[in-house]
Parts: sequence; C-alpha cells; structure tokens
Amino acid sequence: MRRILVLLAVLAGGAVSASLVLIGGGTEEPVSLPEDPMPGRLLVGFQDDATFRWAPDRADMLDRARDAAASIIRTTVNWSQAAPRRPTDPTNPFDSAYELDDVDDLARNAQQRGIELLITIWATPAWANGGRPPNHPPHDNGDLEGFAEALAERYSGRHAGYPAVRLFSAWNEPNLEQFLAPQFDASGQSTGPALYARLARAMYAGVKRANPEALVAIGETSPRGHDLPSRGRVQDSHSPARFARLLAEEQPEVPFDAWALHPYPPRHQVAPADPVRWPSVGLSSLERFGGALDDWFGRAGTPLWVTEYAHETRPEEPLGIDPELQASFGEEALASTTRNPRVRMFVWFILRDRPGTPWQSGLIAEDGSPKPALERFGQAASRIDARNPVVPSDASVARIPALELAYHTPAGTEVDVTVAEAGEIPIPLEPDGWLEVPVDAAPGAVLDVRATNAYGHTISRTVRLGRSSIVHAD
Repeated sequence: MRRILVLLAVLAGGAVSASLVLIGGGTEEPVSLPEDPMPGRLLVGFQDDATFRWAPDRADMLDRARDAAASIIRTTVNWSQAAPRRPTDPTNPFDSAYELDDVDDLARNAQQRGIELLITIWATPAWANGGRPPNHPPHDNGDLEGFAEALAERYSGRHAGYPAVRLFSAWNEPNLEQFLAPQFDASGQSTGPALYARLARAMYAGVKRANPEALVAIGETSPRGHDLPSRGRVQDSHSPARFARLLAEEQPEVPFDAWALHPYPPRHQVAPADPVRWPSVGLSSLERFGGALDDWFGRAGTPLWVTEYAHETRPEEPLGIDPELQASFGEEALASTTRNPRVRMFVWFILRDRPGTPWQSGLIAEDGSPKPALERFGQAASRIDARNPVVPSDASVARIPALELAYHTPAGTEVDVTVAEAGEIPIPLEPDGWLEVPVDAAPGAVLDVRATNAYGHTISRTVRLGRSSIVHAD
C-alpha cells in the first residue's frame, strides 16, 4: 500500500456530467453519471492512515495537509478490522459489531478543514471467508455488499455528526496476491480478475444503494505484475493492463464511475515522464491506458483517479533519491496529471515519514521538519485548488464545497452567500456539505464567493466560468 497527493485535470469548457457507453453491436446509449468530484479542477491530497487516523499529532498533521492545499484524503477501511465479528444487520451503519471510531474521527477532522475523503474498502473478515487470510474473498459477496452499504449510509450526510463521503473505491491492488488471492488456479489460468469482478460489483451496488450520488472507482491497481504463475518465487500478480482487459471480459459487466490506479515508477530515480514498458502503467502511459480502458469496457473518456504515487528519499531509504529531486519530481507529476483531462485525482503516499514504517516518501521528515517537496507541492496544488470550481460558461448554478461550514452547521440550514459585488442571499447547505450558488456573468469571468454561517464562520471561494484552456500546475 502507498498513497499521497490528489490532483485533477481541468476539463475544457467545464465538467463532464455524462459519458458514452457502447452497448453490444456498436449501438451507442448515453449513460448519466453522478457529478464529477470537483467540477473543472483536480483533487489533490494524501494517503497516510498512520498519520491522519492513529498518530497523537493527527490534528496538527491534518492542519499541515490543509496548508499544503490538500482537498482530499484517501483512507483504507479494513473490513476485517471494522467488522471483527458478524453484524446482526450488515446494512445497519450503526450495528454494534462495527468499529469505526477512527474513521469517524478522520471524517470530522477532515471536514473541519475543508477536505473530502476517499474511502477504499478491502480485507475480508475471517467470519466471512471461512477463517482464511484477509486477502481471500468472502464466501458470500452479499456480506461485502452489506458492509459497503452501511459505510455509504453512515457517511451519507443524513446522520448528524457523521460527515458526507462521496468518493469510494473497491479493494486495494487486487492484481497482487498480497491483496487478493488466488491470482491463478492450479492449472495456471487467471482467476484474480474474476474474483475481483464479484467484489467490485458487490461494493458498487452497496454504495449506490445507500447513496446514488456517490462515485465508485474500481481497479486500484498496482503499476506492475508478472501475468504468469510464479510457482512461489515471488507473489503471483497481473500487470494492470492485462488485469483490466480480463476484467472487461467478465459477465455481467462490472459497473464503475472511474478507474483508480497506482502508477509508481519502477525505481525512485525514474522521472514521472520517463516511459515504462507496457503492460506496466506509469504516469507517462496514462493516456494509453485510458484509451485501452475505453476500448475494453466500451466507454468514452474513462476517468482516471491516481490514488497512490510517490518517490522515497535518502537517507532513511538507501535506494531513495535526494529530497530536492523528490520536490522536482512531485511538481512534474502534478503538472503532467493536470494536463491530462482524464485524470480527476492525484494522491501522494505519504505525508510524514515515521520510524518503523517501510515507506519514506513523506513530504515531512521523521523529526517533523519539512522536506523541500512540501512547500513546492503545496504551491503547485494551490494553483489548481479543486475547491475553486470551473463551470460551463452558460451555467446558472455552481456547486461549491463548504465542508468547513457543514462541520458547524446542520444540513438544510441557510448560510449567507455573497457572489462578487452582489448582496447577500440565503442558501441552504446540502446534505453533502456543498452549496448551490447562482451565477450570472460573462464567459471567462472569475467570481469571488463568500459564505458565512450564523456563528460567524466564513469560507471564500472563486468560480471561473467556461475556460477553454487547461490550468497547469506550473
């Protein structure tokens, strides 16, 4: 596992709200998708559960993530730990069997700082798979579907004190036996994609039943794999491209809103733009991989979420790179993903190095001092802050995240909103913590938006109407 940053490419002319799916025989049928995570901007953030969920200084570290312009945090909810015993009602988000206090704490702390969550579900409880390790799937995928529904309901925004979460993903690196087993059967035939298809369908169905507006990504694939049984020499694995192609052949089709992936370089010294050998997938091959997904799944413009990427540094990691080079590579990675309109998210793994952990890719050193990458990454991310949306030039309403206000203000409560030089108008907070703000200006205009609740808490955003060019990280 690894994760950190999340950046998103600006779509020309505004956010896309529908895609085209090819249905058997070449006929075309439009499929409406839920709204993009952040219209016209790139989500940027971190994954670091050790720091954000369990560390004594987690509040301070979330402050530093916010100051680095993070708009999203990816967190992995381990099903086997969250449900150590079988729940009486798996779809009940508050069943006594569920142990989610640390996730609740993260959701509230992130919301207070205006940061959204992406929840990745993985790891089967022993009670669900006959006592096998957590990388083996459940005997009954209905158990997983129930858990996904419970999570999406708990964080639907309909329960006071439990912030809304709109972004989910299915499993972690299921193309590696470390996370999903077996990858091949005794005769050497691929089994991992078929196993994953059932898991992904279950999670998608559960999340959507509780919250149809949520977005669910599948994949979460590692960057490399062997595509042949290893016979015990190394763990069995599939390359991300082969895994995706085989998954596309599964019936019934696997539904999804985006493909999540971890395009790490093969070595830390390899620059983000350097080519990698197909069917491995790196940042330099995202467009090729996206086009292949379109072909295999019969889609157009499949969105990509880069949910893990990083470079480790010396001296803590002897094979790492100089911290100054890490800073340059971080900026380069953000710039390249921002230029690709498929990419909606970029997550860096991790924020802070900690003694005893296997990864030293943090932007903050073990002693709490910043590496050069922290400031430079934050500067790049702030220029494409996803909380300042770009909307179509003919839009009459802009959806704006107001999570900081939602932390203090119940859903449905009106807050005072000022757009540009216009007077205040009362607008109710949506259950997900967003505001639907009316806009009326010429194409290309940039509007300053200010919202204040009854307690005096205030947020400021900007809304840009209908840019046709890409916003670059540089």
